[in-house]
Amino acid sequence: MRRGVLEYSILLILSAGDEYASSIIQKLKEVNIIVAEGTTYPLLIRLKKLGLLNYRWEESPQGPPRKYYMITELGREQLSGLDAAWEELSEGIESIRKNSSRTK
Repeated sequence: MRRGVLEYSILLILSAGDEYASSIIQKLKEVNIIVAEGTTYPLLIRLKKLGLLNYRWEESPQGPPRKYYMITELGREQLSGLDAAWEELSEGIESIRKNSSRTK
């Protein structure tokens, strides 16, 4: 489940614009989704192999060139499916929460 949430979160971040890996990790940390680089980089590689992401190299004003990731059209389609699944899951959980609080 955690990997699915990370995949969904990364696709959501990239749907707003291209980002490099450190920036993606920082955005996840800002919303209290704590991930290690050792988790994020393999996931980015896997999403690229699946055709959900692509990347380009860009010179950095500080240090070596950065690899910027971008969502592909296939990635947008996957994101749309994940949005629908998340909405369904959220509604189901909320229904359970409401029903369980009534019985207490």
